[in-house]
Amino acid sequence: MTAEIDALVADVSEWDGVEIGEHRFGGTEFTLGPREIGHVHEWGILDIAFPRRVRDELVAAGRTEPHHIYPESGWTTFHVGDSDDVADARWLLRLSYLSHATAMANTAAGEDALSDLDVDAELDALDPSDELRALL
Repeated sequence: MTAEIDALVADVSEWDGVEIGEHRFGGTEFTLGPREIGHVHEWGILDIAFPRRVRDELVAAGRTEPHHIYPESGWTTFHVGDSDDVADARWLLRLSYLSHATAMANTAAGEDALSDLDVDAELDALDPSDELRALL
């Protein structure tokens, strides 16, 4: 893995409720309860799961690309090539994390893992567009 990927994995592994594991196609997978928020391949491809409408907004805004294998899905692909890309990769993963956390809020896994998470404050810090925030 590159230093950039190592830094990203180390950061995301600190998030409440996130489990880190081996991805079935290589690389590192990030899960929140039963949900995969994304995975990063050692060669720098970061695949992130979003609801389809959120994915469409992110792609239209140029923040990420459609998934490299499943372009019609809610998955996106972001390329982490250098240290400047890590902040954008982290932003996308955090947005996916918040989206999944919101969807899980009323489940036992969500309540246990996310009891201290203030989604509104987190979204304020990420400062997504009004269109994107309305979709979350």
